[in-house]
Amino acid sequence: MKVLVAMSGGVDSSVAAAELVGAGHAVTGVTMRLWGGASDTGCCSVADVDDARRVAQQLGIDHVVFNFADEFTERVVDPYVAAHAAGTTPNPCIECNRHLKFHRLAERAAHLGFDAVATGHHARIETVDGVRRVRRGADHAKDQSYVVHMLTQADLQRTSFPVGHLTKTEVRARAARLGLRTASKPDSQDVCFITEQAGREAFLGQRIPFTAAEVVDRRGTSLGRTDAVQLVTVGQRRRLGLPGGGPKRYVIEVDPVAGRVVVGDEADLLVTTTEVPVMTWSDEPETGDLVVQCSAHGTAQPATVVMAAAGVAVHWHEPTRRVAPGQSVVLYDPTDRYVLGGGVAG
Repeated sequence: MKVLVAMSGGVDSSVAAAELVGAGHAVTGVTMRLWGGASDTGCCSVADVDDARRVAQQLGIDHVVFNFADEFTERVVDPYVAAHAAGTTPNPCIECNRHLKFHRLAERAAHLGFDAVATGHHARIETVDGVRRVRRGADHAKDQSYVVHMLTQADLQRTSFPVGHLTKTEVRARAARLGLRTASKPDSQDVCFITEQAGREAFLGQRIPFTAAEVVDRRGTSLGRTDAVQLVTVGQRRRLGLPGGGPKRYVIEVDPVAGRVVVGDEADLLVTTTEVPVMTWSDEPETGDLVVQCSAHGTAQPATVVMAAAGVAVHWHEPTRRVAPGQSVVLYDPTDRYVLGGGVAG
């Protein structure tokens, strides 16, 4: 099989390429040039591109670079900025997967005659009762099924996750055994287009005006002011401009238009229902008693999912922290193994 493997310059994608070569596939490595601005972390720096190229050389495979910078700005960076301006909390890595890695890259791969696209995600693809499913990765601590929940049946027919059956320790051991330069490279943790030195505040401050907002309790009593409502998210506790020494307060609502941030105690964060206005399903819609995860590193919780006028309503079996609008809500089957679909919390 002719496979185009996305090589970010990290150890997971390096071993993904090595696994495919070892299985006898015709492999070409590709690094996507996504961000033209400053980058010192993630998968967009010059050093990461060089690492990917040199690993490809070690494996004896061709390596190419595709410039998707315009699409990345349009589909990932601009929506990220707009979401903060609107008071919601975006997940740019999921949108990058949705629009770039599993759409734009797959289109280019098909045009060039490749049979499949592979990535280094810690997830598995299995066929269950004739339906292709994303399954959680073998290493539960590194599982990335949440961030690839948007894959449809058409996507899953042409996608491969070669390291999903391995633990992270096993991935690094294989890289070391092969002498790959990325064997001990640390995992990237942050948004690739925001530098560690400048941070999110500086990035957004260059693109949107910050406006102050009044911080009030649930009764509307003013408690103080925050200088930048665009940097506030549901669930936040610190950096709200409130005097110290009082009870712990958490953000439960953000309204940039009204210039208001509502805070409450931890119990005020709890909800019994979460609305998901728009869903992407792996196959046919599935409802009933399922397991639902609301952050990449969060714990999945049992819930009853019902179809709503738009999307679905998730009725939690136990009160659960409210999901920040803009975050992904991902549904798993009752065994908590397989992704059924997901959407963005309203």
